[in-house]
Amino acid sequence: MAAFFDVDNTIIRGASAFHIARGLHARGYFKTSDIARFAIDQMRYVMFGESKEQIDRIRDKGLSIIRGWSVAEMATIGEEIYDEVLALRIFAGTKAILDRHLAAGHEVWLVTASPVEIGRIIARRLGCTGALGTVAERSRGLYTGALVGPLLHGEKKAEAARALAEERGIDLGASYAYGDSLNDTFILESVGNPTAINPEPRLRKHAKKAGWPIQDFRGKNGDGRRSIMQKTATGTVWVLLTVFRGLKRALRALFPRGT
Repeated sequence: MAAFFDVDNTIIRGASAFHIARGLHARGYFKTSDIARFAIDQMRYVMFGESKEQIDRIRDKGLSIIRGWSVAEMATIGEEIYDEVLALRIFAGTKAILDRHLAAGHEVWLVTASPVEIGRIIARRLGCTGALGTVAERSRGLYTGALVGPLLHGEKKAEAARALAEERGIDLGASYAYGDSLNDTFILESVGNPTAINPEPRLRKHAKKAGWPIQDFRGKNGDGRRSIMQKTATGTVWVLLTVFRGLKRALRALFPRGT
């Protein structure tokens, strides 16, 4: 028996890749224009849920940026960013569910479209069995800018869970799955005990129709969207202010006072 957890907006508030990107930006790995684009995608994700176009755009941009980066260095930085950022954005309600599965002796696997390195860091820190995620190709200790296999998203998550279940003798009919997006329906439908956590509107509608349990840990009001919207809006404003300050510095350098 196992429990499969999506990561973004199920365990971590918002998109984990965006929080990692902010940490990398602070260390000089991303340009301000890059982080601004990530912030816009983050806002769209929270407001409307994820889409294939959004996922593809983030994938292509992310792969082009990391080409030539050191795998070992990124792993070290990922650990630092977990402590600085991700640990503070874990939904306590989801973690309580995850901890109950661990206490019951179930295998607990994170399944994410984000890089598998991110998933493994989060899984290890939460005491999970392991993580399945998108695998970036590497050569001689550096990222090549290509993927090994497909982006682990939508139906690919379910395929990965089925392959893992066959390998480890897991009974999917007795297992559990948790997700927030309509794209998680594939993995949710592959187990006997699906639950929608912090569902975006399309998944909420689907879960109600299917009779699935729904848990929402985002806030006290209504469907809980206001609190996460406020936090994401704040993050986006921070990015826009950063861009504005960068433009002001550039203009001052080009047109110093008194000239």
